[in-house]
Amino acid sequence: MKHVVVLGAGRVGSAMALDLAKDGEFRVTVTDLSEAALGRLAAAGLATRRADLSQPEALREAVQDADLVVGSVPGFMGFATVQAVLEAGKDIVDISFFDEDPFRLDDLAKSRGLIALTDIGVAPGCDNLILGDVASRLDRVQRFECLVGGLPALRTWPYEYKAGFSPIDVLEEYTRPARYVAHGQEVVMPALSEPELLDFPGVGTLEAFNTDGLRTLIHTVDAPFKKEKTLRYPGHIEKMRLLRETGFFRKEPMDVNGVQVVPLELTTRLLFPMWQMGEGDEDFTVMRVIVEGEKEGRTITHTFDMLDRYDRATKTTSMARTTGYTCTAAVRMVARGLYAHKGISPPEYVGKTQGCWDFIRKELAQRGIHYLETLT
Repeated sequence: MKHVVVLGAGRVGSAMALDLAKDGEFRVTVTDLSEAALGRLAAAGLATRRADLSQPEALREAVQDADLVVGSVPGFMGFATVQAVLEAGKDIVDISFFDEDPFRLDDLAKSRGLIALTDIGVAPGCDNLILGDVASRLDRVQRFECLVGGLPALRTWPYEYKAGFSPIDVLEEYTRPARYVAHGQEVVMPALSEPELLDFPGVGTLEAFNTDGLRTLIHTVDAPFKKEKTLRYPGHIEKMRLLRETGFFRKEPMDVNGVQVVPLELTTRLLFPMWQMGEGDEDFTVMRVIVEGEKEGRTITHTFDMLDRYDRATKTTSMARTTGYTCTAAVRMVARGLYAHKGISPPEYVGKTQGCWDFIRKELAQRGIHYLETLT
């Protein structure tokens, strides 16, 4: 029985730990600083360990007897966490949304003969897997587009939003410049730019806007048009732009009556309690992935639609389900030897490997998460 150490006991990390432990394939230990989060998992029968994962020595101790590590820390800790795990000589499957280029760690992983899957969640994650799989079956990819959002089922004023994952990572989506590809050229736009209204069956009208979700896809898959947009209820963009342009997201301290205040820290203190999902708060995740290309001279378009909702039976949020269960499927895939590429592997590398997307898609379907494909 392989020992899997899950780093991070947040909403998604907890869902992954419970999923990995449920069928007896793995011995699971969850590590976090929060006693409350660990207590809930201990009550469910999981082994836990309290540690400050921002400290390299504590992190190394946490993974020292692991066969495989799962990274589920906030994005700002992600790169350093993956690096420390690789330096400790452990394979890792990671979902943290960090800003740094993961390929900076490629030589380290290869020199140690280690597997490191990054961004293996819902988006980035499943959209990359889909593109990698479809691209491997087309002669040429012309266009890729991903539209994705996690939203509360109940719209509550003023923001009509709840964070299904780390709220600080949500703010990163609203401030980090968004990159996409048009006519073969990389384009950089402000986050929240180029809004458009789109209709989705079972959901209604949502607004889409640019975010920096392509990540490694900008360079790893050749296509003249590539774009990712985030979905929210109509009106959310303008509220976030108002806060951003006023300066509430700035990280530089300012003087307020002789006291140095960082605007972003104040904003997070005010916003996060309003964005926090409470016990029983229901959410849904909606995603559409479009891959258009050529096969034997014909233009073919693959469209994948996914709509998932809060699981009332297990009280698991949809964002935790769609993100976490993609990651746990990848953990099972690596543990069973179905993917063994050494070095850094973004999800599109996994998708290009025959059978991997089919495996993950079946694992998700067994948990009630379905990607419906339309071919034209």
